[in-house]
Amino acid sequence: MVLSLKSNYFTETLKPKTTLRLFDLSLQLNGFNIQKAKSVLSTIQAKSDKDFQLYVEDQKKAIILYHLAHNPFYKTLGKAIDVEDWDTVPILTKRHLQHPLEQRLSTDYTPDTVYKNKTSGSSGDPFIFAKDKWCHALTWAEIMNRFGWYGIDFNHSKQARFYGIPLDKKGYYKERLKDYFSNRYRFSVFDLSDTAFEKALSKFQVTHFNFINGYTSAIVQFAKFLKRKNIILKRVCPSLQACIVTSEMLFDADKELLETQFGLPVINEYGASELDLIAFQNPQNEWQVNSETLLVEILDVNNKVLPYGEEGRVVITSLYNKAHPFIRYDLGDIGILSEESTLRKPILKKLTGRTNSIVVLPSGKKAAGLTFYYITKSVIEDDGNVSEFIVEQTLIDHFIIRYVSVEALKPDKKDKITSEIKRYLESGIKVSFERVPQLKRTKAGKLKQFISKL
Repeated sequence: MVLSLKSNYFTETLKPKTTLRLFDLSLQLNGFNIQKAKSVLSTIQAKSDKDFQLYVEDQKKAIILYHLAHNPFYKTLGKAIDVEDWDTVPILTKRHLQHPLEQRLSTDYTPDTVYKNKTSGSSGDPFIFAKDKWCHALTWAEIMNRFGWYGIDFNHSKQARFYGIPLDKKGYYKERLKDYFSNRYRFSVFDLSDTAFEKALSKFQVTHFNFINGYTSAIVQFAKFLKRKNIILKRVCPSLQACIVTSEMLFDADKELLETQFGLPVINEYGASELDLIAFQNPQNEWQVNSETLLVEILDVNNKVLPYGEEGRVVITSLYNKAHPFIRYDLGDIGILSEESTLRKPILKKLTGRTNSIVVLPSGKKAAGLTFYYITKSVIEDDGNVSEFIVEQTLIDHFIIRYVSVEALKPDKKDKITSEIKRYLESGIKVSFERVPQLKRTKAGKLKQFISKL
């Protein structure tokens, strides 16, 4: 999730360790009423079980009625909806959403009055989405609440962030500015070499980081580096409290490696930028689902809700997003809610998908698979042309971009993408493009954005 900030609020006189709550302030200045959102979230959490059930039913009806009245795009999809019968609400997929954003917004909103972002394309179906600012404020309230389980306060806790960062000057400094206000230092995932990790280790030695957050695969590579060096990160940086991994699957062996080499509790997060934080590992080691701002369902092939304990498709409703409908939205993931789940406290027992391979290059350099999110931004335009894509590494120096589109990519666009890949990774790479009518999906219905055949 990305926070939009305005550079005119940046001054040299403000220091990250000031007593000001800079993170809250930055949200407020950008129209996200975080104080109200925190208060509303607390009220929801304080409801009795009976009142919580009524709350969920009321929010389900309210969001459907709103979009049927104010969103022409959703009204077309939901002609057969009976608001008293949840089973009549259609399943929304990413393919439904591959139209220009203006065609999907509710009539009360414009692109200038909402929070906008792009999905990563890790599922192969990239698109631009929107949230109204109140919905996005609640998203941040939820995130801050969950991180608070581990004593992490975004206003004061220093974050070591393993994420991507744009290489163009404007995008680069914009992200660095946001990092400043968010009291975090960013380690780029575009270079996972030992040289880069040596520099990262040096930063940990002189910085009082409180927690690590970022892409699973990049953080695992850092842990492997530490293992080769026989280093426990907590001994290097005693202020560290926890490591939170996101965006990709965390396998048991990798979690054990992280816990060993970091000397920290490793917390698993599951989220989707277009929705919210979906599930977060609680102190009891349960993957607790967000039931306050989302409704998470597990459906069978006939779109029927499965009992707790049975495996099916993860389908999610955003209970507050009025700007853009995400109602019974199929993420493309397969999961199981535990038999111990309740409406108030669903527990995610298993999740299939969300893993990205490591890119290995001729020089020996490595990079996270999600690197291609940043590289392929030039492909993901808000015109609905490219609907799906994958990147396949067939040789150490050869990548194939297979894509589904309305029109073939023009030569100048291909040249731009190739140039960006070489700029982000290294020269000497060959890139081929193949336009196909459809892409092969996994048994779970997922498309893996990056596939290595090495």
